[in-house]
Amino acid sequence: MTKTVFDEQRRKFINTSVVLASGAIVAGSGILGSALAKEPSLPAHSSSDTSSQPTSRRKLGQLEVSGLGLGVQNMARTYQTTIPARPEMIQIIRTAYERGITFFDTAEAYGPHECERILGEAITPFRDKIVITSKFGWNIDLKTGERLPGLISRPAHIRLAVEGMLKRLRTDRIDLLYQHRVDPQVPIEDVAGAIKDLMTQGKVLHWGLSEMGLNTLRRAHAELPVSAVQSEYSMFWRGPEKEVLPLCQELGIGFVPWSPLGVGFLTGAIDQKTSFADGDFRKTESRFSPENRAHNLALVQVVKHWAERKETTPARIALAWLMAQKPWIVPIPGTTQMAHMLDNIGATEVAFSHTELATLNQEVAAIKIQGERLPPAVAAFSGVEAAMK
Repeated sequence: MTKTVFDEQRRKFINTSVVLASGAIVAGSGILGSALAKEPSLPAHSSSDTSSQPTSRRKLGQLEVSGLGLGVQNMARTYQTTIPARPEMIQIIRTAYERGITFFDTAEAYGPHECERILGEAITPFRDKIVITSKFGWNIDLKTGERLPGLISRPAHIRLAVEGMLKRLRTDRIDLLYQHRVDPQVPIEDVAGAIKDLMTQGKVLHWGLSEMGLNTLRRAHAELPVSAVQSEYSMFWRGPEKEVLPLCQELGIGFVPWSPLGVGFLTGAIDQKTSFADGDFRKTESRFSPENRAHNLALVQVVKHWAERKETTPARIALAWLMAQKPWIVPIPGTTQMAHMLDNIGATEVAFSHTELATLNQEVAAIKIQGERLPPAVAAFSGVEAAMK
């Protein structure tokens, strides 16, 4: 597929999606239909080369969610540093629910605070029919939302942070609460104790960790069963495959990949000519530097090739690939554009045969990504171990 043809097909898809989202069809019918309403199931293990369809419902530990979620991270401010229109963000969230998405992810640090407010307003009509998450751990002023240096997971602070989350989210409980980053000064057993108290009060139902050290995850799970781990994972960053995913499988913990589309890279929207605005954090990531990007674009070509082969879009290939890795992986692509959200949820309709998946895995593994996923100052907060009790 030439770049011209690909761009034309993507333009047609986006134009069509905007028409659909504006109310031209009833959710669950028309061209796209309800991507998560068909309830497809994984086939039984077999030596035959049958297709593997992602399930519309998955479990993170004992928590059941839709097979794909929606990340509510940039709805207060995009990568390009613009401020999206609040009514449009609320419409995206509500349309996602109408199309079968029941898993919505946010955090106090997103905004800060503002994305929780947007999500809380959007879900009011159907709060009891969905699963919402939030996160604590970054040093965010509880009243003003000012981002302060460092991390804070002291139990007293966690309790106050959750009270603020409940107000902003307009709810009486958080279905899944993550520690956003491990505080090296606070034993994870103390964190788990605070979460257990909140569970006893009915304010938190499940808990998880994000970008934690492996030993901290083991200790946390031993203290209070962990439902999910959230870390970056995509074709563009496969770090969790070595140790994190095997440990999740061993412990029966679900995995939620953030940035499943490689901050837009895997959609094909970024090429060698793309320039990033000041304030766009991708400008600080060495994997997006011009010299590294020229090499890394080979991965995008693989994704585009498979999109052509499967008669779908690159975004759907990238998301379907993630869901095909494990039945307990639930990606949470975020977006501020209705057309992109509609594109993403169609990933649940993409199936790979065992042979196709093996071939795609080989092609992805053959490309060694150049550059780091995060600046060193930010990466230092990942893989951290909590203080010993």
